[in-house]
Amino acid sequence: MVTKVQIQRLTGNEPLSILPLNTEPEDTAGKAHYKLCDRLKLEKKQRRMCRRDPGVAETLMEAISMSALECQYQFRFERWNCTLEGRYRARFKETAFLYAISSAGLTHAMAKACSAGRMERCTCDEAPDLENRKAWQWGGCGDNLKYSNKFVKEFLGKKSNKDLRARVDLHNTNVGMKVIKAGVETTCKCHGVSGSCTVQTCWRQLSPFHEIGKQLKQRYETSLKVGSTTNEATGEGDISHVRMQPPPGPSDQIPRTTDLIHIDDSPSFCRMSKYSPGTSARKCYKDKNCESICCGRGHNTQSRVVTRPCQCQVRWCCYVECKQCTQREEVYTCKD
Repeated sequence: MVTKVQIQRLTGNEPLSILPLNTEPEDTAGKAHYKLCDRLKLEKKQRRMCRRDPGVAETLMEAISMSALECQYQFRFERWNCTLEGRYRARFKETAFLYAISSAGLTHAMAKACSAGRMERCTCDEAPDLENRKAWQWGGCGDNLKYSNKFVKEFLGKKSNKDLRARVDLHNTNVGMKVIKAGVETTCKCHGVSGSCTVQTCWRQLSPFHEIGKQLKQRYETSLKVGSTTNEATGEGDISHVRMQPPPGPSDQIPRTTDLIHIDDSPSFCRMSKYSPGTSARKCYKDKNCESICCGRGHNTQSRVVTRPCQCQVRWCCYVECKQCTQREEVYTCKD
């Protein structure tokens, strides 16, 4: 059996997933984004920011979807699969990752939305600090990180720093934004006779979001447990590293601005609890992570027949021609 699949032009800037904006009829086209802003769980200030630019609502949905999918991808082999009940009460290192990946997702999506022309209040990055070397000229359409950072900081808001949990959340939110900023690269294209590169057109681009997720996952692995100490000069609380077995010398260490931090030790995520649905019936990969994910309870094996496109070839012009191949595969799920 042969099927034809239409080819789509991919630019490499597509989000991982774009959710449908609205399934309800709109009264007026000019206010279409208002209803979506109202359906999102936003605070009063955030709702106002969402409403003032028609492109914000779509960008928020894109950021939520992109962040959630990237979180699930990074933890696909582990017990925790990005479902964390009561995450606003406990401050595990999983919570730290959620705050960081969420702020990174919004920063990334907003910068891309500006350069794609989907926003009214921003456009391409003008990059005033890009070095204007000899025979270079500004060109292309850079991702507008400057506007994105300003928007995200205002949108997420700076909460009171008197509460340790609020300070930890703000710190982890900033980590996500810093990882995005650190991944900005200047991309250039040569112009000139026979590729002589007498003139270069340059613009700034963000790293792919998969790379951002990978870096935040590495920071999750080395997340620091922190407590609160009082700054004698200001009388305010400071965040300090909690050492399980203090070595000789200073007993406290201030985490770096790029470290993820947490307050509470994580649960095992093996059994259903107020923080986790557990790993019962979770899909696992034999000889890779079933023993760990299933927490020693063992796993069930099911056999099923699946049909997938195979032996695909590109035909001129412009579609992919595939056969449909049937095969039997085994699925492994954790026992109760």
